[in-house]
Amino acid sequence: MADELVANCRTLVISKYDGSTDPQEHLSYFENVALLHKYTDGIKCCVFATTFASASQQWFNQLPAGVRGSFQKFRSLFLYQFASSRKLQKMELNLFSIRQTENEPLKEYFQRFNTGALEELSAIQEVKATSFFQGLLDGDLFKSLAKKSVSKFDALLARAAKYINMLDAQTSKKVNRGEKRKEIMEESPSNNQRSDFREKKPLFYKVNAV
Repeated sequence: MADELVANCRTLVISKYDGSTDPQEHLSYFENVALLHKYTDGIKCCVFATTFASASQQWFNQLPAGVRGSFQKFRSLFLYQFASSRKLQKMELNLFSIRQTENEPLKEYFQRFNTGALEELSAIQEVKATSFFQGLLDGDLFKSLAKKSVSKFDALLARAAKYINMLDAQTSKKVNRGEKRKEIMEESPSNNQRSDFREKKPLFYKVNAV
């Protein structure tokens, strides 16, 4: 395995990243190349490090060894470290402008945001997840995400879908209870009728003896 890793850790013919340009563009280009070469997770970490220069190389040298073995952690830290160099994308502004309005059901906000996200396919997962969370009103889903956040938009959508299904089930249960109560009330004598039954007295007819 070690020999395989060393054999595949050759420098790619792509521009070096020095921390002054958009990190997402550099990462996206590398991931396309990694997909083409069918790199494993460990090899991605090794080869990606060879694309660094200057400030990014210094940053990489300070990373704990454990982080370098997981490409998901590696890429997240990389994007976070050089976030200030990212281009301010119009698509990100569009996503952050989508906010849940007062009294808007979670399901409607979910659908509206997802429609906007589909129009901005190039927006990264982390940006989508952050903008969705920041647009949420204070509620059960907001509290859940505040306690246990998710960085991937797909994972956030999955959790949001669970809460929406739960709310739909609760609403359906309330409606069914209301309809059942209405049926019972319609089938039972009204309060006035029951009162009439209690107040009515039997009629006695006086019969004269012959």
